[in-house]
Amino acid sequence: MIPFRETYRDIPLYSPAKKPCRVDLSDNTNLFGAPPSADRVLREEGFLRLSRYPAGYAPDLKRAVATYAGVAVENVTTGCGSDDVIDCALRAFLEPGDAVAFPDPTFVMVPMYARLSALKPVPVPLRADHGLDVDGLLATGAKVIYVCTPNNPTGTVASRAAVERLVDSAPGVVLIDQAYVEFTRGGDFLDLARTRPNVLVTRTMSKAFGLAGLRVGWGAGAPSLVAEVEKARGPYKHTALGEAVAVAALTDDVPWMEACAAEAVENRERLRGALKALGLEPLPSEGNFLLVPVPEARWVGEALRERNVNVRVFEGLTGVGDALRIGCGPWPMMASALKALKEVL
Repeated sequence: MIPFRETYRDIPLYSPAKKPCRVDLSDNTNLFGAPPSADRVLREEGFLRLSRYPAGYAPDLKRAVATYAGVAVENVTTGCGSDDVIDCALRAFLEPGDAVAFPDPTFVMVPMYARLSALKPVPVPLRADHGLDVDGLLATGAKVIYVCTPNNPTGTVASRAAVERLVDSAPGVVLIDQAYVEFTRGGDFLDLARTRPNVLVTRTMSKAFGLAGLRVGWGAGAPSLVAEVEKARGPYKHTALGEAVAVAALTDDVPWMEACAAEAVENRERLRGALKALGLEPLPSEGNFLLVPVPEARWVGEALRERNVNVRVFEGLTGVGDALRIGCGPWPMMASALKALKEVL
């Protein structure tokens, strides 16, 4: 008999309900498309890069990230999406059996990565106002505390005061996931990554930068933290093409990204008003999506897919219940989702 790990047996495959739909609003990616420089890089350099490994540990990408983030190169690590940086950080900083604490609800992969590395996931419910329960997180004694802000799936943000108190009192590393920070009004915590020895901030090229298909993410923190994450990541976590396109986007396409993010936010608020007119109450969000409490969300999601609209379904979220998460992009896509939702409701 093959000796599989007992702790793996009840871990499900991450596979949210989905089917090809004309309007797919389920992934919170940049629905306006890929950055302009991607076409140029793929046409001019794509074929030439296919037969060789990329440079180990992504030196060109680190330099581009450092310039964009206002940090030194030694403060930067990169990975196959920011979720890979998070996974590597958990393996770097925790021994099997250690606890990792996180607000509940939050990014679903965090407890899964914890279990895959034989760690103990410790969820701490968000407060009634969707703020961080700092005392509850600290009371876990976890050596790594994960905070997502803006939070996925709620879209809500952690206050500066709460995050600073958490960082000041945490017994170990505070891992701040800012995959959606480009859509916020403030709320950037890179300054803590530059100034505090126990903070690692992660970001991604998959959301506002429109490069989800290339799987590029990065993290910033003290060189001592970054060095440990680099050990866990290994030398080749990006394709050569992914790194080249990400470098070009960070160098040439920040204004394009900011324009897309601003339009996504504008349409998010327009969508909020339309949903409220239907009698729904979306949560306050500073991401490029809205979380909308809806009874029998699984049935609603299936009915929307039958109408060629895919959204992300959540069932029984702590403090929320059943809900739909609707990504925001060009208004015609939002209008299609609204039309389908009116028919279903």
